[in-house]
Amino acid sequence: MNVADSERMAGLLKKIGYTLTEDADRADLILINTCCVRGTAEDKVFGQIGRFKSLKREKPSLILGVAGCMAQKEGENLIKRAPHIDFVLGTGQSSEVARVVQSLERERKHFIDTSNVSGEIPTEVFPLRGGQVSTFVPIMYGCNNFCTYCIVPYVRGRERSRKPEEIFAEVKQAVAEGFKEITLLGQNVNSYSGGMTFAELLTAVDKIDGVKRLRFMTSHPKDLSDELIAAIAGGKNICEHIHLPVQYGSDKILKRMNRVYTVEKYLKLVEKIRKAIPNLSLTTDLIVGFPGETEEDFLETLDFLRAVKFDAAFTFIYSKRSGTPAATFDNQIDDETKHRRLDELMKVQNAISLEKNLALKNSVVEVLVEGASKTDDKIFMGRTRSNKLILFEHGNEQAGDLIKVKITQAQTWLLKGKII
Repeated sequence: MNVADSERMAGLLKKIGYTLTEDADRADLILINTCCVRGTAEDKVFGQIGRFKSLKREKPSLILGVAGCMAQKEGENLIKRAPHIDFVLGTGQSSEVARVVQSLERERKHFIDTSNVSGEIPTEVFPLRGGQVSTFVPIMYGCNNFCTYCIVPYVRGRERSRKPEEIFAEVKQAVAEGFKEITLLGQNVNSYSGGMTFAELLTAVDKIDGVKRLRFMTSHPKDLSDELIAAIAGGKNICEHIHLPVQYGSDKILKRMNRVYTVEKYLKLVEKIRKAIPNLSLTTDLIVGFPGETEEDFLETLDFLRAVKFDAAFTFIYSKRSGTPAATFDNQIDDETKHRRLDELMKVQNAISLEKNLALKNSVVEVLVEGASKTDDKIFMGRTRSNKLILFEHGNEQAGDLIKVKITQAQTWLLKGKII
């Protein structure tokens, strides 16, 4: 979501004459778009703000701004801590970035706006998209779920859905720019309410000419519908991959997290999905070290992992976020225990991921070519419909091509293959 927001702000700045540069020393404007889901993200932001202090000293005309979730959360405290920041824009005000910058060009003074966190979604968007093959299209903003560990509802506001016609227009715009793969974004896409269900929206986007692959993120298990499962199973370009964050594998901790489903309910949902879409790739998010987590809870989660057999899992240590209920819970877990459990969790999941990938050896898969590997321009990379990364020797393929590759080698995090 932050990538999509950054592309939108970059597009607005382009309209008033700015162009992107990778060289901060040459920049006339530096905008840090922030996240505050975990403490490490905030630490990185403060590091960047400190780094740019000397640049501001050397170049007083430089405009330095902070936007996004951390800007929403901290507001004027950011400028109190770092007075060399010129402006702070919360999540509801990102569409105002061009107006604010033009104002600062005329008169340099601190500007802070963290209002409108649950306000109207701008109808006109002009994203300056990165990449050349895949892009993101937000369909909704905010969240109503209030998981006890999560800061998102407080910094991104309540759920607001874009109108279908606006989404369709943006998808067509992205296709016209040459993008082959579209990912529809929302904190919980299953609760999309823009005048049709998410399944209906997904099916409609699947029919837009030029869309070669269609993905979405993220789904909340509590309201992933039978209608959506059928839409994926019956879709032409809808990829056979669902990211379905479970967060934990113990009912006690799930209840403390306010996830409003049980392990049993999640397992039944997975069974239903896999029955309808046999070749599905299933990935998830997991948090260890949540307040009150016992060794028994943790062992239940390891058993849960072995039962589900996710293709991959994004694993995190619980990060205390001020303003969330979990930050005040008793029985906070010490760092040593958190790290030990994370290591054990990853060891179990890595073995499962390798087992899943080994089962694909000698199979032929469709791959969307993304371009050259970062380490070897003779090796190209791409992704399967099930979102697995695959490397192969480069022939005449170009980014955006759909090709057939036979898998010859499987590793934990990627596949290797040969073009056929």
